[in-house]
Amino acid sequence: MNGVIPLWKPKGMTSHDCVIKIRKLVSTKKVGHSGTLDPNVTGVLPICVGEATKIVQYVTNFGKCYQAEITIGISTTTEDSDGDIVQTKPVKQPITRDEILKALKQLTGEITQIPPMYSAVKVNGKRLYEYAREGIEIERPERTVTIYALELLDDNEIFNGEFIRFSVHVKCSKGTYIRTLAVMIGELLGYPAHMSKLVRTSAGGIEQEQCLTFEQIEEKITKGLTNEIFLPIESVLFQLPKYEIHDTLANRVKNGALIPIPDHLLYTLGPIAVYYKGKILAIYKHHPTKQGILKPDRVFVGN
Repeated sequence: MNGVIPLWKPKGMTSHDCVIKIRKLVSTKKVGHSGTLDPNVTGVLPICVGEATKIVQYVTNFGKCYQAEITIGISTTTEDSDGDIVQTKPVKQPITRDEILKALKQLTGEITQIPPMYSAVKVNGKRLYEYAREGIEIERPERTVTIYALELLDDNEIFNGEFIRFSVHVKCSKGTYIRTLAVMIGELLGYPAHMSKLVRTSAGGIEQEQCLTFEQIEEKITKGLTNEIFLPIESVLFQLPKYEIHDTLANRVKNGALIPIPDHLLYTLGPIAVYYKGKILAIYKHHPTKQGILKPDRVFVGN
């Protein structure tokens, strides 16, 4: 079994819990997920099976889309609704739509974030959440991420209330913390804030509409329709530059040989998907020392 299961992750399960359950359902150990989701978050979680486990790093690097609810006036230890309240500041004056749109515009494009203490980022060989659980706050490395789109989903012209909530659509690069983005939006509006809800609507080129719940996956397996739970590797890696090769070169690629870069891909920077008769044989990258040459990064023997 080779392919990607477009799982709609339920609330209350870790991403690793989902991998363990899929291993049992498809009776194979060669399973991995692409792009961790917190337990309280639902949404698209690509599960790679068999040869598809070789593409996890590429799928993780693709952009993601989220729908997030932001609460203005309350901040928490974890920057989401799971944490303890750190600060409250009731909203005394209504916040206008234009004020929110201005804040969202300021955070669109390349921005710098500091990962939250309750996150899996490693500092000195230890995850930040481990320090946080010990009550230790340490200096965290900044990271640059890209917000491709940040759109207000509510139609209100005026937002009233002691604590204000509104939803946004976020399209972002790998490594973006939506929790931290919520806090940053609050700062621009002059209030503490946190992310009160989050749904991932797209990841690795997989959209919400393509996803299956665990119940749907189990039903298909029970009916002997196991193949229907998988997306082919090709449909997930469509974002990579494509190089279609001929018979002679295909044999060399299967054996992991170095190959020349075709003219139409000379100026690409990232990985290149090598196809033969419509199937991905391998993913190649530019050779670090030999100009004009590609070297294999992943070869899909069983695809």
